[in-house]
Amino acid sequence: MKSRIASRIAATIMALEALVVLSLAGIQVVELLKGNTASLTSAIALIVLTLIIGAGMAAFAWGLRTDQTWARSGGIVTQLMALAVALGAVTGQYAHPAIAAMIAAPAIVALIAIFKASQQTAAADRARHAAEQSAEVAEAPADGTEAPDAR
Repeated sequence: MKSRIASRIAATIMALEALVVLSLAGIQVVELLKGNTASLTSAIALIVLTLIIGAGMAAFAWGLRTDQTWARSGGIVTQLMALAVALGAVTGQYAHPAIAAMIAAPAIVALIAIFKASQQTAAADRARHAAEQSAEVAEAPADGTEAPDAR
């Protein structure tokens, strides 16, 4: 059950991040319609890319929520990219430490939750495997002969 809690925390954070990215795409569309773009082609490409990233993040959130192992790698990469963006936000001439903290904090919590869920899932798998092996040993005849096939 603990694995489910860690997965749910990671999935919730990832879903909220996906909503933020998709809302950024909405803002980009509004700015495009207002005419606040230097290049129409670049603006459309950026909107499409932002939508793809948001959809990917939403898919990773769903995968984390349903304990899909493929979602962990995408979730980890996404959170590491968020940390890179946070690092960029805290450095340079126009540094914004508060914005960097707002980006980094959920990324760190999500990373910890993803790793914890993975660790707990692996432990549960090992326990299940050990139980299955114990059951097979208990079903074997005591005289060392093979048990008859139950087909």
